[in-house]
Amino acid sequence: MTHNTQANLNIEGMTCASCVGRVEKTLAALDGVSDVSVNLASESAHLSVDDPGRLQDAAQALDKLGYPARKARLTLNIASMSCASCVGRVDKALADVPGVLSVTVNLAAETAMVDYLEGTTTPADLMAATAAIGYPAEVAEANASQSRVERKAEEADNLRRNVFLAAVLTLPVFILEMGAHLIPAFHHLIANTIGTQTSWIIQFVLATIVLFGPGRHFFTKGIPALLRAAPDMNSLVAVGTGAAWTYSVVATFLPALLPEGVRAVYFEAAAVIVVLILIGRWLEARAKGRTGAAIQALLGLQVRTARILRDGETIEVDVDALRPGDTILVRPGERIPVDGEVVDGTSNVDESMITGEPVPVAKTAGATVTGGTVNGTGSLTFRASRVGADTTLAQIIRMVEEAQGAKLPIQGLVDRVTLWFVPAVMALAALTVVVWLAIGPDPALTFALVAGVSVLIIACPCAMGLATPTSIMVGTGRAAEMGVLFRKGDALQELSYVDVIAVDKTGTVTEGKPTLTDVVVSDDFDRETVLAQIAAVEDQSEHPIAEAIVRGARSEGISVPTASGFRSVTGYGVAAMVDGHEVMVGADRYMIRENVDIAGLVDTERDLANRGRTALYAAVDGKLAAVIAVADPVKPASRAAISALHDRGFQVAMITGDKQETAEAIARETGIDHVIAGVLPDGKVAALDDLRAGGRKIAFVGDGINDAPALAHADVGIAIGTGTDVAIESADVVLMSGDLRGVVNAVEVSKRTMSNIRQNLVWAFGYNVALIPVAAGVLYPAFGLLLSPVFAAGAMALSSVSVLTNALRLRRIAPAMNEQPRAEASVPQTRTQPAE
Repeated sequence: MTHNTQANLNIEGMTCASCVGRVEKTLAALDGVSDVSVNLASESAHLSVDDPGRLQDAAQALDKLGYPARKARLTLNIASMSCASCVGRVDKALADVPGVLSVTVNLAAETAMVDYLEGTTTPADLMAATAAIGYPAEVAEANASQSRVERKAEEADNLRRNVFLAAVLTLPVFILEMGAHLIPAFHHLIANTIGTQTSWIIQFVLATIVLFGPGRHFFTKGIPALLRAAPDMNSLVAVGTGAAWTYSVVATFLPALLPEGVRAVYFEAAAVIVVLILIGRWLEARAKGRTGAAIQALLGLQVRTARILRDGETIEVDVDALRPGDTILVRPGERIPVDGEVVDGTSNVDESMITGEPVPVAKTAGATVTGGTVNGTGSLTFRASRVGADTTLAQIIRMVEEAQGAKLPIQGLVDRVTLWFVPAVMALAALTVVVWLAIGPDPALTFALVAGVSVLIIACPCAMGLATPTSIMVGTGRAAEMGVLFRKGDALQELSYVDVIAVDKTGTVTEGKPTLTDVVVSDDFDRETVLAQIAAVEDQSEHPIAEAIVRGARSEGISVPTASGFRSVTGYGVAAMVDGHEVMVGADRYMIRENVDIAGLVDTERDLANRGRTALYAAVDGKLAAVIAVADPVKPASRAAISALHDRGFQVAMITGDKQETAEAIARETGIDHVIAGVLPDGKVAALDDLRAGGRKIAFVGDGINDAPALAHADVGIAIGTGTDVAIESADVVLMSGDLRGVVNAVEVSKRTMSNIRQNLVWAFGYNVALIPVAAGVLYPAFGLLLSPVFAAGAMALSSVSVLTNALRLRRIAPAMNEQPRAEASVPQTRTQPAE
């Protein structure tokens, strides 16, 4: 009989009985779902499913219906994970909890990020699921990165003490046993003084203290995992050292049970293995602490207290007590506590820790300031706009943490292999022992023991488990220091596959701050009157071109009248009534659509476009009145950045709503390969599909609201950080700097990180594939070479440390392009803004 699972889903968007009916009908129609009851008052649905996996089907159906089930995200600190096999088991245990949608387990950070359906499970259930398989968990604190670093530091200190104690105790064991083997005179000295049996008993005492003192973790974690039929790295060490120790105990205290020729002890092997692996774990813990250095640096930018003006007095308060609207004072040299807008004072602010740009930015009244940046020599008074978790710095930290915890597609193969790796190694060790006992030379038992223990000890799933997450942590952290934020971890991998980088023009290639350059009027029209009418219409619009026209008219001392009946036709133009006249302003396609004859000024418009200006027509009462032009300067760094992208093998395309002539003028100046012009805002997605021809991967760089669909549609969406929140939310990568140099740095970090991951994986898999057969004794028949368990332990410890050390090299990635304005950059020329 099938046991049904009862579940409650919290539903969003239900407002009436009709909503309830639709939700109920949709859930009831799903296979395996029964007893559906939807409650509008509690905004929840109770249902019964024959398989917990049906809950994901229910969630997808509700999302499609438009009444999504509420989801929650929880980060857990997971204890006792030591290798990639542990990651696989924790992942599976959490994924099996009813209502869990996705799980990302990170061995390097020792965390698990769980997305689940609210109401179906609780944090306590999730923690119980991991504890049941031997991995205790706790909910990560708000400042998880801080506590994680402290935890790794504490762990490294404990391991250092254990290494010291184990080494001190192991040294006499090693000298007694190996000294006797290597130096005949020393062997005779022991035999003639304390005697071999006493030497073995001393070794037994010291080795036992090492194994069950500093090395007890391997047994307390490894043996229970083995009994649960879920062996891990600790199990391999426990079985290997335990076998050597047990054999030695029998040889010492029950020698009659063994043939005379194989009575030997391996206490020194067991003890030295523990010491070497503890050294590896100690170095690993120290390296893991350093992988989070970037997050630590970001956390260090947070200010603890702030001085605010309240009732005419200056008081110091905790930064957590700040609220939007508070007036905050910042003295010279102090760090700005939260985001806000300057209301008084002038200063230069160092924003390099946020944007990567080393040149201080001038701040006066009306300018925005960012929490975590450093005030220069002046004093500033500003009004707080975003505080707490809403500040730019808090969002950056959150983005970096999420990216560091991401699981890349390349990790999928690793997970599948490592889940079965440890059981396979144990089976291979058992087979090695059997083969040596069956066909090995005398003393076969000794050879079998040495080879079996070596196989167990040399296998290193740790290196495979650490290969990807450590590189991601260090790579994304270094990217953040360079002003590149990977909002989605898989973008780190996808960006390395990109062939074409498509860019929006306005605000991306150009400054996005156009100025009015030309007003050419038709016969029978007065320039000042027409410009006033055009400015009146554009004053109703928020488009940058509109602002430029209004600003230009007012700079000429023209009084701008009030327009009425304003209407905007997206991608074409705008119109309104001004002093009883209908005034239309827009692209040639708008005039043609409205049956306005533009023949009289079409040559003028084309000439302006060929000079890189954005030209617009104006009509009054259905008659062509003027052509006006605005220019948008190309950003100084655009040409150099596009050249750097070419050097790295990328093609660069520009997608714009501007005329072909204007766009091609920009392309000639900046070196862009391909231009797609005259694109309406909703046509950018189709333009990206055209660029995908031949299976090419596309990255799109944009900054505006109208770029959001294209950013979401591209294989990798890259948002300029000075752009709109909508664009940033739609992007996979955010550039805190305001130009295309950040794209070059993002590509550099992506390629270097993926290369580092591949190096780690080749090393981790190659190490195991090459050395496990050597440990089993395949070289013995030809060369008489059999690997000692002690050397096996050293190799295993070094393999993990090698992976971590290689990943830490990513901290030395230098920016591919300096985020500093170049003195030799071309002088900005008048350029364009799309007529969108």
